[in-house]
Amino acid sequence: MTSLSLTLLTPLIGGLVLILMRSPGPAGWLNLGVSALTLAGSLGLAWSVWHLGSVAGMGFRVDAFNVYLVVLTAFVGLTTGIFSRPYMRHVQASGRISAWSLRVYHGMYQAFMLTMLVALTTDNLGVLWVAVEGATLATVLLVSLYRTPEAVEAAWKYFILCGVGIALALFGTVLTYFAAQHVMADPGTGLTWSALYERSHDLDPTVMRIAFVFLLVGYGTKVGLVPMHQWLPDAHSEGPTPMSAVLSGLLLNVALYAVVRLKMLVDGSLAETATPHLAGALLMGFGLVSFLVAGLFLHRQRDIKRMFSYSSIEHMGLMTFAFGLGGPLATFGALLHMLVHSLTKSAIFITVGHATHVAGTQSIDRIRGLIRTQPAIGWSLLFGVVAIAGFPPFGVFTSEFLLLTATMQSQPWFTVVLLSGLAVAFAGLFRHLHPMVYGAAPEGQRPVEANMLPVYFHLGLVLWLGLAIPDVLSAWLDRATQLITGGHLL
Repeated sequence: MTSLSLTLLTPLIGGLVLILMRSPGPAGWLNLGVSALTLAGSLGLAWSVWHLGSVAGMGFRVDAFNVYLVVLTAFVGLTTGIFSRPYMRHVQASGRISAWSLRVYHGMYQAFMLTMLVALTTDNLGVLWVAVEGATLATVLLVSLYRTPEAVEAAWKYFILCGVGIALALFGTVLTYFAAQHVMADPGTGLTWSALYERSHDLDPTVMRIAFVFLLVGYGTKVGLVPMHQWLPDAHSEGPTPMSAVLSGLLLNVALYAVVRLKMLVDGSLAETATPHLAGALLMGFGLVSFLVAGLFLHRQRDIKRMFSYSSIEHMGLMTFAFGLGGPLATFGALLHMLVHSLTKSAIFITVGHATHVAGTQSIDRIRGLIRTQPAIGWSLLFGVVAIAGFPPFGVFTSEFLLLTATMQSQPWFTVVLLSGLAVAFAGLFRHLHPMVYGAAPEGQRPVEANMLPVYFHLGLVLWLGLAIPDVLSAWLDRATQLITGGHLL
């Protein structure tokens, strides 16, 4: 069995088995085993890409751009599974969900992982669309898992908004196929990304302009770009905390990956026109607006999970801006930021899950004195926020510094805007963080059983990436940067 087959078939088979399992105890361990086997397959796939440059066949293609995202997805899926096994058993024991709901959770967890991995590895734009839509359906069931009126409302909002967005993305995909029919010798390759990329200079620029607008709005809804972001805070606040960790840490990356892949096609088709940087300008505009609006909304939040969901929107806006800015330095910084943001934000949501158990609520005003009640949770939340706010020596500082440097070199006026936005976001996070960590603990607040190993591992990796980027990772990001900025396929 090849590494790619192992990576994709493991969550498929595992999800089917898990939803049929009646015993919740073994199901949690099986979920971990399936996630570990998926990670093993992704590492084997990375090994093949490292030596071969790319792995392609049967409608799939893995190269330097998506291989590190595949490994990241499998890794965060495993560490979140480690957290979710005791967490979801606690939720069931508290009476919030039934045994059947727990089976649905485990099955949909693996279905969610499968759809994201398919979206990352497919070479077909139609399959990419189907996989992203599949991720939507899987997460709708996870968002509504608690079956409260608020959770059902959040799930419906998520389904409707993302359904409209994905419909727009379908129309953009159809337009791309239409443009390909005039240049591709084999109509069957009209949605094959690698074939389209090789002939992107021949694609009709007018059609591709229109297609990209629909694709950006469609997939941008899944990224959480303003003003299509309204589903994201509700989904985070009402769904189970493990779902928030993978949703913020992984799904947003997958949607942005799709946008960047399509931008590469549009850049090629518009290279000889009067507006060669149209796609980049649109990404910069949407990204900057999302970055600034989310930073302001951080100040108004009263729910801790909603607050960190707006932090995710802020960082996705920053990444979108970086990919729109283009150039090797900005692109390298954006790729690194995708990695460190995923690790940091998933660690934060795991910590937040434990913090809400300690306080018995998600209300920021009632979460107080975590360092006094349970130091491991309090310190983890503090260091997680320090990391996501971009303090050195964490990796988020490194990626943001690269982006600011690239901005000063090519668009210096935007540097002031970015620095102002970072300052606003910093203030929004720390005005809420201080009382939650250092405030007086309310009477009756007691420690809970907390598995902090995934948090320590994630934050340790982010710290390491801030101090020194391994040569293997740097080489992958360099190859991906060259591909995104106009390099040839291997």
